[in-house]
Amino acid sequence: MTRKAGLYTRRMRPFPQARFLTSAAAPAQFPADYGVEVAFAGRSNAGKSSAINAIVAHHGLARASKTPGRTRLLNFFALSAHARLVDLPGYGYASAPERERRTWPALIEALRGRAALRGVFLIVDARRGVGAGDEALIEWAAGRRVHVLLSKSDKLSRTEARHALAAAAGALGSEATVQLFSAHTGDGVEQAQRTLAAWLEAREPAEDAQSEG
Repeated sequence: MTRKAGLYTRRMRPFPQARFLTSAAAPAQFPADYGVEVAFAGRSNAGKSSAINAIVAHHGLARASKTPGRTRLLNFFALSAHARLVDLPGYGYASAPERERRTWPALIEALRGRAALRGVFLIVDARRGVGAGDEALIEWAAGRRVHVLLSKSDKLSRTEARHALAAAAGALGSEATVQLFSAHTGDGVEQAQRTLAAWLEAREPAEDAQSEG
């Protein structure tokens, strides 16, 4: 068994009901707006799919690819009857056809309008730091929590990783929380899992009643 595969098997899965739900090319294809949703966003090739798989501890739940720009729709994953993850198309890479890219703004804006959306996990390559696209995403998420994962931190030395974390924290200020993260080694996975679980548990009593009805 490889070390990476072991990340998904050596511990009890925190979200054992996790499964792919649907891909949406239009707002009408979104799941019903109830319960709690957390979006995963980031620049193409920053490691979104790998982060989702590591945090949910479900190898292959989100399809990871070495080719940037493979996520072209909004992909919804069910974690329970009332909780979902949403994988957004990566920004900063124009591999998708122009006709597809023209549909993305309406999709993303429709997602922002959903009552279920509680926050955003923003995946940022630790070697690149917080960029203009990341800042735009944080602005888009205004009013909701944002947690930044400095992905691929295993590619940096310990000193470089500390500097990257300090630089990101300084750039983000009070706009977002931030941590180091590596889907490959598992560093930071448990911290990210705790953050996600806390967000998913922050439901209103009315939402519980609706999800049970």
